[in-house]
Amino acid sequence: MACRLTELVLDCADPEGLARFWCAVLDYQELGREDDGSVEIGRPGEYPTIVLGPVDEPKRQKLRLHIDVNPTDRDQDAELERLLSLGATLVDIGQGDVSWHVLTDPEGNEFCLLRSRVAP
Repeated sequence: MACRLTELVLDCADPEGLARFWCAVLDYQELGREDDGSVEIGRPGEYPTIVLGPVDEPKRQKLRLHIDVNPTDRDQDAELERLLSLGATLVDIGQGDVSWHVLTDPEGNEFCLLRSRVAP
């Protein structure tokens, strides 16, 4: 037997705001809330989900794990414009001339927009 990836947990200052952002990016929905203010998002019955957990301390360094996303129904340029309109920010982390875009979510967490389309 092996383990299965079921949740990604992301510490953040504003779980509700970040949940709205990531739900719009990934076409996810809110699945639940915990008493500590955590918000779980995803697609019902599918894994992995994302749990956005509240923390008081600010993000201080580059994440050691980041999310990569691919467009589903448009090309990379159109998807980049959509992500920017949702509140993502383009960043340069020294990636050079590559086929993907490095962005941050509204709280500064890095993620990459890859080029190829995948099925919705």
